[in-house]
Amino acid sequence: MARARGANAILAAAFETTYGTPATTGFRKLPFVSSNLGEEQGLIADDLLGYGREPLPPTRDVINNDGDVVVPIDLRNFGNWLKLFMGAPVSTDASGTRTHVFTSGAISLPSCTVEVGLPEVPSYGQNYGVRGNTMRVQMQRSGLLTATLGLIAQGENKLVASAAGTLAEASVERFSPFQGAITRGGQPLGSVVSADFTYTNNLDKVEVIRGDGRIEDADPGMVGMSGSIAVRFRDTTLLDQATSGAPVELTFGWVTDATRSLVFKAHAVYLPRAKTPVTGPNGVQATFAWQAAKDMTLGKTVTATLINNVATY
Repeated sequence: MARARGANAILAAAFETTYGTPATTGFRKLPFVSSNLGEEQGLIADDLLGYGREPLPPTRDVINNDGDVVVPIDLRNFGNWLKLFMGAPVSTDASGTRTHVFTSGAISLPSCTVEVGLPEVPSYGQNYGVRGNTMRVQMQRSGLLTATLGLIAQGENKLVASAAGTLAEASVERFSPFQGAITRGGQPLGSVVSADFTYTNNLDKVEVIRGDGRIEDADPGMVGMSGSIAVRFRDTTLLDQATSGAPVELTFGWVTDATRSLVFKAHAVYLPRAKTPVTGPNGVQATFAWQAAKDMTLGKTVTATLINNVATY
């Protein structure tokens, strides 16, 4: 029997028809960098007295299945994760170029089954009732572009053979950090050193009393979008925006060409007043920790637009 190796691990996912009921069809092989999904169950030390100094056996605690999955931000596969976090998109087709528009604020969100397979053992962790809680993205000049997805699952089945069947698979075409761009009010925002943003559904775990020790569900809470922008201080554009207190539209995206792109648009962003510290002889930077809110005219906080050649998600 071979030892498990990450190089051969397989992550497969499919959307569920009913929350908490593992999907049986529709699985896709999705690229990933790392995963720590899986059930864990802690132990509670015994508190009884009168039995001497030697401890009595501990009691098992409830079961939790929360974890992060780090995935590449790519042209075709990332849309599956956007659907998990924001719901099904509105998709249009123009001569084979598909535009998928994902919008925040859906009343109900889908769940999926995520199977993490280690074929050498063999061992397959079938995580079911998986919902998307947080999505964290770092923008920088170089490196590899990834998203860290905070997921909450209801449970896990340990299998000795994959239950995913024949996997559909889309080719991986990663966006590169150097393709990134940030705009403010529709105009390119210059001198940005780095940026990051976090989209969250603020999931509320329904922790009821039930025989298996698992949660009943994870309900969507208030949508949140926040982040930070570090800029070289060359003008007062952002400082003036922060001082005025008025919201502004910010976009964060990566564009390969007219038929391949991904853009996150925060419709009403509020900037705090920030310091411009001088720490040495080199350039002066300012960091703005911004927060997004609902645009009262549009009725939404965030829109993610993915343009590719995938028919549907």
